[in-house]
Amino acid sequence: MATASASGPGSPLSESEVEELRREHERLSRELVARKSIDEVRRGSYASFFATVAGGLSAKFAWDRWGFGPHRVPVTSKFPFLFALALLLSLACLAVAARAFIRARSLMRVEDRDYARLKWLQEQLGIVP
Repeated sequence: MATASASGPGSPLSESEVEELRREHERLSRELVARKSIDEVRRGSYASFFATVAGGLSAKFAWDRWGFGPHRVPVTSKFPFLFALALLLSLACLAVAARAFIRARSLMRVEDRDYARLKWLQEQLGIVP
């Protein structure tokens, strides 16, 4: 005759299992209080904004140097220093933004998985709000 296992569906949980689930619930509750992925999205948004501003500035410097029309100030240097500086700043900000958004998405996946586990634990422990 087969007997139901202690951790099978529909069977009551033992006191040690309930305590272990409560500890996991408390740990997940503390971890999920603040979503770290939102900080990464904010960092990526700021970097995207600054990349846009620096990109516009580099376009303005390029237009001033190579654009058509009358040039009020003659070009005296051979190397477009301001254009290159603005372009490098724009590319650096773009790299920071891409890294932040990729990291945010990775953190979001972990947070979503942990949140689903937290909801399951709440159901198992009978503390569904």
